[in-house]
Amino acid sequence: MSDSRHMARAIAMATAQLGRTVPNPPVGCVIVKDGVVIAEAATGDGGRPHAEEAALAQLDHRAEGATAYVTLEPCGARSHGGLSCSQRLVEAGVSRVVFACHDPSPFASHLGIICMSEAGLKVETGLMADEAAALIADFVNNLPVKS
Repeated sequence: MSDSRHMARAIAMATAQLGRTVPNPPVGCVIVKDGVVIAEAATGDGGRPHAEEAALAQLDHRAEGATAYVTLEPCGARSHGGLSCSQRLVEAGVSRVVFACHDPSPFASHLGIICMSEAGLKVETGLMADEAAALIADFVNNLPVKS
């Protein structure tokens, strides 16, 4: 199935960034429209830009109706106050987001889903979750505890 193939590509891209994205986890994003990959990116060195942000920057407003495959739930809020990845996907006109695992941060988990779902995007989770979870293991182990 093409969903698995595209998610496997996103995981491969994130894997290539292991150890280079601290303090953020490595994330991969593949954007597909009409069965064709139109953009792909991984989290940048040092954690910026986020994978979705980098992939969308390649598209110049051509993401309308596309599907984004992301290894981690798109962020629902940014610490620096800029647009979150979930907001960027909504504004770009993406119609479907498939992500592997939920954001484990106690400050951000499920905020991306809420943002995208409320905007009418079809959101699917869990595809290749075990493979993607292995990529964020160090990130999870170093998360602060929400008090």
